[in-house]
Amino acid sequence: MVHAFIMVRAGAGAATDVCDRLVGMDGVTDAHVVAGRYDVIAEVGGDQVENVLQTVSKNIGTVSGVTDTKTYISLAAA
Repeated sequence: MVHAFIMVRAGAGAATDVCDRLVGMDGVTDAHVVAGRYDVIAEVGGDQVENVLQTVSKNIGTVSGVTDTKTYISLAAA
């Protein structure tokens, strides 16, 4: 299983709406509105790296209000 953390930038005032849309999305295991450089952090899982990347490019990246994403693949389980 591959885990990744996706940092999401949202348009002005869109962070909560973006987060709500991500929570129910296939492949997204959790999402939180955060303060800082990014507006939302989403945790994504998949059987292979390609599954994670597809979730980001085809699902998260196309949500209305998302302006940018940065993907961090987890290298070790805690």
